[in-house]
Amino acid sequence: MGRRLYRLGRRQTSVDLTTSSILAAARELVAQGPASQASVGAVARRAGVSRITVYNRFGSREGVLTALAATAQPASVRTDAPTTAAQVVDGPDYRSKSGAEGPRSEGDPLEALRGHLAAACSRWAADAALFRHLPPPPEDGRARPLAEQLAAQDVLRPGCSLREAEDVIATLSSFAVFDRLYHDGRRPASAVAEVLMRLAAGILA
Repeated sequence: MGRRLYRLGRRQTSVDLTTSSILAAARELVAQGPASQASVGAVARRAGVSRITVYNRFGSREGVLTALAATAQPASVRTDAPTTAAQVVDGPDYRSKSGAEGPRSEGDPLEALRGHLAAACSRWAADAALFRHLPPPPEDGRARPLAEQLAAQDVLRPGCSLREAEDVIATLSSFAVFDRLYHDGRRPASAVAEVLMRLAAGILA
């Protein structure tokens, strides 16, 4: 039994090293230009593995890029253990009518919005150069429950629909908007979050 566990441990270590090598190769390719250069074949050649190995680990080129983006995600935007009012928006216990996950409790909707924007900025700032070359990630589904929270507490301006609020929140949380304001770090991520909060005032009462 001990020998078998030892072999399994060595195999897992090998799998982890291979995965790390593939992601490192993809990062190097993306850093050199558009993500379109990071084909499965190109990644495999740079990592010193076969194309089949890349497919087995990640399923597709898109899977590689998704995993690569996740490596740049700082702890402050992970959803496993929110501890403050600014992080509560990322909690898993609230579910909107649309089925998307959202904040654990309603609390202060403005603080929830501020926390969401700050978390987005923290994520993008973790590796702006990488995200600049990656395809835009899909929306994470958090804009809708935030819009519902704002509406439920009458914080939206009169005439602002849930859809408008959702679209504005999603847009302000996007990398494209962040990058335009970030200026390669000349404006700190925290300052960008404050600018985004002021822009969000357009949907607030």
